[in-house]
Amino acid sequence: MPLQESPDPADPSWLQSVTADFLILFSSRDESGKLWCPDCVAVENAVQETFGPADGPSGLIVYVGQRAEWKTPLNPFRAGPWNVDSVPTVIRTRDGARLVEGITEQLASFVRQ
Repeated sequence: MPLQESPDPADPSWLQSVTADFLILFSSRDESGKLWCPDCVAVENAVQETFGPADGPSGLIVYVGQRAEWKTPLNPFRAGPWNVDSVPTVIRTRDGARLVEGITEQLASFVRQ
């Protein structure tokens, strides 16, 4: 299934009906279409290569907001049930397992587990 994207920024209630195998939490895009988070930029190609092919696992990019929105402790993705401390974060929906560090190097094996 091709990689899908949430509205930017995503509303957590919108995710209640999502059936993707993986959620990829990313920074939102700025007015020029660029991710504001350099770590998200660094893993963007790996995410596209892993989830982009039609026969790849299903993935949904979830945009957590602009820098100021993300940095506030009130950001809904920082609270339960998400409890995300940093972006990018990849969450396997079937068991809640997370990949936060080494995404570029470990993503392919993480999605096969």
